[in-house]
Amino acid sequence: MTWEDSHASWWLEEIAGDPSYERDVDPMLRALVPPGGRGPILDLGCGEGRSLGRFGRTVGVDLLPSLAAVAAGRGPVVIADAAQGLPFADATFDGVYAVLVLEHVPDATPVISEMARVVRGGGWCVVVHNHPVLTAPDSGPVVDVGDGEVLWRWGEYLGGGHTDEPAGTGTVRFHHRTVAALLTGFADQGWDLERVIEARLGAMDDPLFYAQRFIPRLFGARWRRRG
Repeated sequence: MTWEDSHASWWLEEIAGDPSYERDVDPMLRALVPPGGRGPILDLGCGEGRSLGRFGRTVGVDLLPSLAAVAAGRGPVVIADAAQGLPFADATFDGVYAVLVLEHVPDATPVISEMARVVRGGGWCVVVHNHPVLTAPDSGPVVDVGDGEVLWRWGEYLGGGHTDEPAGTGTVRFHHRTVAALLTGFADQGWDLERVIEARLGAMDDPLFYAQRFIPRLFGARWRRRG
């Protein structure tokens, strides 16, 4: 199962109505993207372009033509599947970021490799990712009906697999990788780890989510390109 253009309307509705992007996702991205830099930046999986131009000259890439068309109103965008190769020369960019993208990719290795190819030596890569404790099959909160305590069921954390979550009239697939698999996958493709952030969701009124406030929800990291 892959993303299709029919997912675009669902995605736009989610962005418009979900405060967690502005409250939680955007601050993590800002905390990880290094300041300065003169060259262009690549926004991989730019969606509707919410982050285009925030950190300097930026080129967006997205798989879905409908989302790319919206993003084009905010900056230059190309339609491409990074797993099949990006339409840029080697060492084109100072940095690249991918926000809530890799968990939807069946095999992250070619994507990580392409990011390394198009970023210059010494350049950076930032990833914001749903925390792997959430993407593990059969993971989720368990509520003690006696006292209301919320525990966490880890599911198949140390395995692989995927989960399919509702997305409008269809579903979106989340591929599970442990933190170890993510970090090793980048190291194998020539990236050196610089910083890691794990974060909970911000303040919210829903009592069930509030009871889960000590469970990590987002994972973010920054790497430097070797060479």
